[in-house]
Amino acid sequence: MKKLSLMVVTLFAAFTVQAQEVVKFAPLDASPVDISYFPNKSVKFKKTDNPNPVVKVTYARPSAKGRTIFGDIVKFGEVWRVGANENTEIKFYKAVTIGGKKVAAGTYSLFAIPEKDKWTIIINKELDLWGGYAYDESKDVVRVSVPVKPVSEVIEALSIAFTSKDSVANLVIGWDKTTVELPITVK
Repeated sequence: MKKLSLMVVTLFAAFTVQAQEVVKFAPLDASPVDISYFPNKSVKFKKTDNPNPVVKVTYARPSAKGRTIFGDIVKFGEVWRVGANENTEIKFYKAVTIGGKKVAAGTYSLFAIPEKDKWTIIINKELDLWGGYAYDESKDVVRVSVPVKPVSEVIEALSIAFTSKDSVANLVIGWDKTTVELPITVK
């Protein structure tokens, strides 16, 4: 009886191991996805503050790797997805004002048209795009021209963060030796 029990257990274990599929996970992406919030979750809030997010940006972070980014990898005068892979998305948890235009709460794509001295930042209704290849200007919600602010030290990976003053959240985009700021009125 013991031999029969041992044989059944052994066969069961063999079939169980064989029945399990080996999952092959993708390697780490060269441009990992990151999220930036306003207000930033690391900010210390007073009890009277509302720590809930107002703006969330989800984007892939390519690295410069010694390359010249703007004017070479990212062409001047062409629509860019502000990141790598899928287009960057920006979510407003409540209505905001950008460039004097009210933007309803919701999720949008974030594009840019970089130039040497200025960028056109675009908030667009189209979602779930791969890059800027299917960008449709007719779905733009707002376009704002912002000046380029050169920096002396290279920003290796594309970075997005927020700064704030009063009721304005500045969406700061930095990469290589370039930064731009998009003012977003959140009040």
